[in-house]
Amino acid sequence: MPIIRVEMLKGRTQEQKRALAEKLTAEFLATCGGNQASIQVMITELEAEDWAIGGELISDRPK
Repeated sequence: MPIIRVEMLKGRTQEQKRALAEKLTAEFLATCGGNQASIQVMITELEAEDWAIGGELISDRPK
């Protein structure tokens, strides 16, 4: 059972996440084959204050 994990900042709509899951699943099948029903996509959303790049919280970066 393949699992595709996506970690991203909060802010996407349910429609965007649905489309992402559908496209990731389709691309996995096209590239690796397998059974569509066994492919799992897990989306984890994080607050900007919970993610750092280069030692700096994303929430502290200029917008």
